[in-house]
Amino acid sequence: MHKLSLHHLTMLDAHPLQLVDAAHAGGFDYYGLRVVAPTAADRIVDVAHDAALVRELEARMHATGVKLLDIEAIWLQPDTKIDDLLPALEAGHRLGASHALAVGFDDDRARLMDNFCALCEAAAHFGMTVGLELITYCAIGTLPDALATVQDSGQPNARLLIDALQLFRSGAKAEDVGRIDPALIEYIQLCDAPLASPVSVAQRRTEARTARLLPGDGELPLHALLAQLRADLTLAVEAPTLALRGLPFDEQAHRVMQATRNFLAN
Repeated sequence: MHKLSLHHLTMLDAHPLQLVDAAHAGGFDYYGLRVVAPTAADRIVDVAHDAALVRELEARMHATGVKLLDIEAIWLQPDTKIDDLLPALEAGHRLGASHALAVGFDDDRARLMDNFCALCEAAAHFGMTVGLELITYCAIGTLPDALATVQDSGQPNARLLIDALQLFRSGAKAEDVGRIDPALIEYIQLCDAPLASPVSVAQRRTEARTARLLPGDGELPLHALLAQLRADLTLAVEAPTLALRGLPFDEQAHRVMQATRNFLAN
């Protein structure tokens, strides 16, 4: 039986407290929280440096029973300084997160590996694993590349994070996932999309951020993917879609959960 998490990107304009409430209203077990801005152009609610908000989130999670699955999105870039990320890791730990999400966004592979290893070591102090996500328009953009980075790091808490959209957009097949050590995959991100991929980087970026489909509404071989994974694996639904934008957050969460349950039932 899969446990389900409401990923922050699904409704990125929701305040963290609204996100917890929406996850609860939708019947999710977990939520994922963006505590690090992926790039300088991105804007987030600065949970990591707001002790009062962390206390409010703790109280809201206690009241609703919704737990924090992961924190994101740590894009390892040329100017990344791992010490700057410690407040985010500490906040995630205090809120109960087990996982931190990382993306390789640095063409200097030696520096990227150094930063990934340093991040894993820092996260280990807070009891967290680090899931490296492949993204087709980033430096780590294929399944073999992401897997090699995780394995070559030698870090005991290094993991592979599979985003269904990015996996299939990279050209990987469901059976490729079945050949990976299951211990390296602790949860995945789930969404749907048309089978045909957008051609340009700009189009793929737009699709990933605003034009995904809910599970079961597209053509990706999601059931084939799940067949390669543990039956009790946690699924983080990451499906930002303009079709839901503007609806109350609780209603968005209800619709996301209904689509996901229908997909899993079929």
